[in-house]
Amino acid sequence: MFLIALVALAATPVMAEPLPPGLAGARLLPGWTDGNGDRVAALELELEPGWKTYWRSPGDSGLPPEFDWSGSENLAGVTFHWPAPEAILSGGDVSLGFHDRLVLPFTAHAARPGTPVELAAEIDLGLCERICVPARLALTAAAPADRPDPRIEAALAQGPRQSADRPACRIVAIEDGMQVSMRTGPMPAKAAAIELDRRPEVWVSGVEIDETDAGLALTADLVPPEGKPFDLRPGSLRLTLIGPDGAVEMRGCDPEG
Repeated sequence: MFLIALVALAATPVMAEPLPPGLAGARLLPGWTDGNGDRVAALELELEPGWKTYWRSPGDSGLPPEFDWSGSENLAGVTFHWPAPEAILSGGDVSLGFHDRLVLPFTAHAARPGTPVELAAEIDLGLCERICVPARLALTAAAPADRPDPRIEAALAQGPRQSADRPACRIVAIEDGMQVSMRTGPMPAKAAAIELDRRPEVWVSGVEIDETDAGLALTADLVPPEGKPFDLRPGSLRLTLIGPDGAVEMRGCDPEG
């Protein structure tokens, strides 16, 4: 059974209303203003023991967070800087997410540089223990500090390592979308994600990983809302491999044949 919780929180340790199940704390870290006049801040979630929340591309199941910034002022857009996720085994399936604590940094781009960016967000996210609880948070941030926050800087350093390598790939149409197969050289990987840049409405399945003598063979299905094949360019794909020593990200792929 699913529960939906609406929680209004300020950037203060005093909580006027109870948090949704699975959360011990939630706030927007106010961050600082960078040299471009943009604001660097972060969402901080403290999870109860045994609970998890999801990465931007969780796999076959799971609810990636969605943000509504319409209550903000002087905001032109937001760029997220996701830390590398954990591979979480649940009921025989692997999803991508976080236990214990998540600090998700982002850059809030100023519509008018030189004018303060005021941050207010409504956030829909999934919280899971044995069942999943869709939750909604309403958060506002205090004024930015005059120096960088070490907690946000540490989270920025935890992103996937960027690789210039491009996996080989094969893209074919299936009944309700497209299937992508990729090949990489030998490397350890507990889990993986294949994503499509600039098309967040396209559902992407969990990645099937087969280890071969030559390396890794990875396959995922991409299904758009209209449920039919679509134009999928190799340069728009992104592969993230999650291994025992962190994650590596590759942009684009080289078609085979």
